[in-house]
Amino acid sequence: MGFSFGPRRSIYCDISVVLEEEGSPISKTELRHFEQFDLIYRSLCALLFNYVPTSGHPGGSISSGRFVAGLLFDAMDYDIADPDRDDADLISYAAGHKALGLYAMWALRNEVIRIEAPDLLPSNHRLQLRLEDLLGFRRNPITKTPLFIQFNAKPLDGHPTPATPFIRLSTGASGVGMGTSLGLAFGARDYYGQQAPWVHIVEGEGGMTPGRISEAMAAAGTACLRNTVLHVDWNQASIDSNHVCRDGDVPGDYVQWNPMELAYLHDWNVILVPDGTDFQQVIAAQRKAVCLDNNQPTAVVYRTTKGWRYGIEGKASHGAGHNLCTNEFYAALKPLMDTASVQLPCCEDGKQRCTGGARAEIIEECLWEALTIIRMTLENNRETTGMMAQRLVDARNRLNSHNRQPRKDKPSIDVVFTTAAKSAAVVPDNLKLAPGITTTLRGELGRVLHLYNKLSNGALFAASADLLGSTSVNVIGQEFPEGYYNAVTNPGSRVMATGGICEDGMSGILSGLSTFGHHIGVGSSYGAFIAALGHITSRLHAIGNQARQAIKEEPYKTFILVCAHAGLKTGEDGPTHADPQALQLLQENFPLGTVITLTPWDPAEIWSLTSAALAARPAVIAPFVTRPNETILDRAAAGLAPVDTVVTGVYQLRRSEGNAEGTLVLQGSDVAYAFIEETMPLLAVKGTDLDVFYVASAELFDLLPAYEQERIFPDSLAQSAMGITGFTLPTLYKWIRSQYGLSMSLHPFQKGHYLGSGQAHMVLAEAGLDGESQFKAIMHYIENR
Repeated sequence: MGFSFGPRRSIYCDISVVLEEEGSPISKTELRHFEQFDLIYRSLCALLFNYVPTSGHPGGSISSGRFVAGLLFDAMDYDIADPDRDDADLISYAAGHKALGLYAMWALRNEVIRIEAPDLLPSNHRLQLRLEDLLGFRRNPITKTPLFIQFNAKPLDGHPTPATPFIRLSTGASGVGMGTSLGLAFGARDYYGQQAPWVHIVEGEGGMTPGRISEAMAAAGTACLRNTVLHVDWNQASIDSNHVCRDGDVPGDYVQWNPMELAYLHDWNVILVPDGTDFQQVIAAQRKAVCLDNNQPTAVVYRTTKGWRYGIEGKASHGAGHNLCTNEFYAALKPLMDTASVQLPCCEDGKQRCTGGARAEIIEECLWEALTIIRMTLENNRETTGMMAQRLVDARNRLNSHNRQPRKDKPSIDVVFTTAAKSAAVVPDNLKLAPGITTTLRGELGRVLHLYNKLSNGALFAASADLLGSTSVNVIGQEFPEGYYNAVTNPGSRVMATGGICEDGMSGILSGLSTFGHHIGVGSSYGAFIAALGHITSRLHAIGNQARQAIKEEPYKTFILVCAHAGLKTGEDGPTHADPQALQLLQENFPLGTVITLTPWDPAEIWSLTSAALAARPAVIAPFVTRPNETILDRAAAGLAPVDTVVTGVYQLRRSEGNAEGTLVLQGSDVAYAFIEETMPLLAVKGTDLDVFYVASAELFDLLPAYEQERIFPDSLAQSAMGITGFTLPTLYKWIRSQYGLSMSLHPFQKGHYLGSGQAHMVLAEAGLDGESQFKAIMHYIENR
């Protein structure tokens, strides 16, 4: 009994059949120049691996080289003089292990323009990747070798980052690059509408096996993201396998689909290129991909051989290659050396020259000698460089002729940040909360972000892991068209479907959406899930924003990871969901200023706290908000600080009326409400007076000047305070510095086990965090000081 896919909007074609009907897209002369260029490229890949020993991935860099050359010199419309043009087509290396090839291709492209049209090169060297910069391949920024210093070479990371011109994302971590690349496409499609730039994504079949890839592809297919073309280097080889996918009747070692089937499953057009080394097939497929008019994304799948003509093929060439200056290495370079009539520098006595003496300096000299041969070869092939340069000129001319303009009712993200900077301390009238009403932290966060969305004409996109209403991020999309975003049928919606229960894929898409630069992606799920599943994306997003500063100093591009249903108050769902560990994954776990966590206790604090975080412009904001209803307290009547004091991250919630008998630090809405509503009355009866501080954002506090930190929470207090947290004990280490204070502090795991299920007050009591337990612990702390 057979099985076939149900109806699809997408189509499948074999480009070899199309070529038989339509003929070749490029002339024999053009083909000859593409072939010559690829020979130089493959040789440069071999050189880089040889002279930066045991570094890089030559096999996939080589097998993808022909279709990447097709993209850069034929398919894409972009401006070589301006890598940051907002309206230009983009290329994104989701397959970050192909970075060696990326750098080689970028350097050759730069050489082509240097030789033929130097006026087109950006005057700022930071916007170029020169041949000289290859001296920095996988080198640390503090490298002090002579040529690295002499040429002011860039340190080129082992996997792509936005420190490289034309690269928007940090990629390479287990499939994250697919989601983030699709996020770029979502951002471009929403901002430019039907004139959106194309986003070309480079990946391999091995890189398509992580689950987050399928999540992201499902989102793009469902949303009709036509301005996306995925280019799959199907070489069947990974690190450990030479049979990644099922291939015909042969089962795969890892998966039983092939790349065409996976793409078609998710309603992507599929164009098969049976011979990925045939430039005619490659270029014909790429031209066809951007001409398909069924509004679906497209996958072009190239059958290739990893390490083609390198001398080592398949998995053996993935992260390895020829040993330093071996005969096999020279054999791989022989085709170029023969056509160029030059000879590579040969290491005397085998490896002795490159391994003896001042090793790093000598290898650098050898690499530079080899690079000058590449330069000379290009300079001696002016017909080839001339043709390739003209194609780059044509790409810019095509881009200019498109005259791509943002849609008339485009979002305005700057409004979000300017409003946040001006108004954090002033709660808008329609967001003020009167004492006595009930609401939720998650609901107020939704209302705050909705207001920002209205002010910015829809700069925020919301998504969730099938929890839009449950986590209240659906509110963000109110007053915009209902339903999920679809580029064709519902482009005005601000709510995005990201594959279902898919925290991984969702985080990637929203990170890329924010990276494009005109939106803020907001994704939500249980904090227990999204803090972990969104962690890799958050880390790469932070890396990318920092790396970008090497090209252009600018504010980070924020996306928001909503850790909803946070902490013990989700007790009915049990310990699998009511997780106190999530905050520890994110709080103060990133370089200063890149990630800001928020841990409000009072829904009335949400406007000021969220606005202060937005004004700080981090790469990631991670609010931890609880699920249950809370009663808005009369803070003034209770002797509590006003809500605007929250903007400093740490603030004195309650001042002692006389000489304080101790200092208490609280973090978490669950323990704060228990303290205020239950513990404070017991302390009052006892006549006990404390200075009480609350941690609403450790990172906002860290961003304050040192003198301001000392004014708000003197270091001397940390030496004597005790803490109570609804999260894990290490989240208190910054605030509780003495062994005595830590021994007196309360946290969910103090009894040495995960907590059971039940209503919030029951779980808090089991943990010893209820009001009465807090009272007893505080008295014990005071009595034994």
